Amino acid sequence: MSLMDRLRERACANRMRVAFPEGDDETMMRAVAEITAQGIADCVLVGDAEELRRLADERGISLEGIELADINDEVVNADVAERYLALPDCPFKAKGVARRLARPMEHAFILQALGDVDITFAGIACSTGDVILAGQTIIGLADGIDTVSSVGIFDIPGYEGSEGNLLGFGDSAVCANPDSAQLASIAISACETISALTEWEPRCALLSYSTCGSAEGELVDKVVAARDIANERRPDLKIDGEFQFDSAISPRVAGRKVKRDSEIAGRANIVIWPDLNVGNVGVKLVQQFAHAEAYGPMLQGFKKIVCDCSRSAGVAEIVGNVVMSCVRAAVLKGVA
Repeated sequence: MSLMDRLRERACANRMRVAFPEGDDETMMRAVAEITAQGIADCVLVGDAEELRRLADERGISLEGIELADINDEVVNADVAERYLALPDCPFKAKGVARRLARPMEHAFILQALGDVDITFAGIACSTGDVILAGQTIIGLADGIDTVSSVGIFDIPGYEGSEGNLLGFGDSAVCANPDSAQLASIAISACETISALTEWEPRCALLSYSTCGSAEGELVDKVVAARDIANERRPDLKIDGEFQFDSAISPRVAGRKVKRDSEIAGRANIVIWPDLNVGNVGVKLVQQFAHAEAYGPMLQGFKKIVCDCSRSAGVAEIVGNVVMSCVRAAVLKGVA
């Protein structure tokens, strides 16, 4: 059984509530109908309910089993606003909450902050920056995390790593030039995300052009400092570096280059790029030359699960991303 097949089973067994603030987009609406039909999640379309019904009828899409959260329902909005304002970490005053409840994406995040939904899923119309900003403002970052980042999983034909042909990686999409604290946060978040999805014990390697002091420089120092910060914050996680890529994943190379004890060297199941240049190029190299499938990227680092998809995403890609998000949310809630 493939990773996605296993994740789909887990998502269906522990159905999460997912808010979609871009249901007026036809691709997103069709994806929500497919998710509902497959029993993957309980879906909530957030927006102008009358307009959503009109569009669904025009497109021949059934909204049966799909909940509508109407941004124009003054009675419901008053209740939502009252409950949200009562939260100790609510950053807005009453007028600010009212304005945000009139905007579908922020409305969805407020429902998530209240626990009325488990996941907010957007990105097909809104920019990644807008999704991240709203998520940071309303949901906030997880404890001990300094930055939002992304993570993915390679499925590499012919690769025989510590987890078969799978390898986790991050960040290849969000944090352009992380400092040491941010790089530590990316590693910690990646361990949490990959563990939730795969049930592996994470072994996370911080990558560099140096292995254990084989080269010197500010870029190496940043990675070493990130390792120390990550180990101090989360001593329960196996995070080590600095390693060159081959030293991280190849026992043969690690045996030659790593002259100290390490539970990660040669056995890493997650690799962390030192910056977005390396991450973007690295992912594309693996995809082009190894013909790898890359699941993700998935946003991480928030207190709750926030998902952003590509503006070019099709129905199948959205469904797959929702499956992964639901599994992560169920683990976060302690029900999976």
